[in-house]
Amino acid sequence: MFGISHNLCKFASTMNETIYGEYHRPGRIEVVCGSMFSGKTEELIRRVKRAVFARQRVEIFKPSIDTRYSDEDVVSHDRNTIRSTPVDTSASILLLASDIDVVGIDEAQFLDDGLVDVCNQLANRGVRVIVAGLDMDFRGLPFGPMPALCAIADEVTKVHAICVRCGALAYVSHRLVDEDKRVLLGEKAQYEPLCRHCYCLAEGKKE
Repeated sequence: MFGISHNLCKFASTMNETIYGEYHRPGRIEVVCGSMFSGKTEELIRRVKRAVFARQRVEIFKPSIDTRYSDEDVVSHDRNTIRSTPVDTSASILLLASDIDVVGIDEAQFLDDGLVDVCNQLANRGVRVIVAGLDMDFRGLPFGPMPALCAIADEVTKVHAICVRCGALAYVSHRLVDEDKRVLLGEKAQYEPLCRHCYCLAEGKKE
């Protein structure tokens, strides 16, 4: 009986520490990056929901051009959703994020380079900033403000999809359609996650 009571007390203590720790995180920048279909948005939603559970004031933003699943909601490939505010420029986030404890930003690669300064300003005034985005475009090149955000972040989490051709960890989002413009919204009909080896084969970079 004492063992059960002791374990319950330990569980309650751990829960209290977890919630306390979630609520009292200092200003910081957390970046979640990787290829398409790697779970970046899922991880953003998970962290934001924990902050909501901890009764923090939360606001989520996404680029207004991202209308694949919804004009307003942030939606993962598994169809998990959370309400967001679409913005055209990173400067809008500063204007709309007053009196907020946690700011979430999805598909950050589509926003302008000013996002780096915006995230720094927010973190410096005590806001926890959670950013999710593609670290590379379909050519395997660093994408938008993501490389600079990774450089200034307090924490970087790189998540991986699974290569659809061999089952290894995916490296890049390979474009399946004949289109050269850098920004092309799409899903499985337009992109596939590939490991480095399979990507090189697909692009004819290896014999």
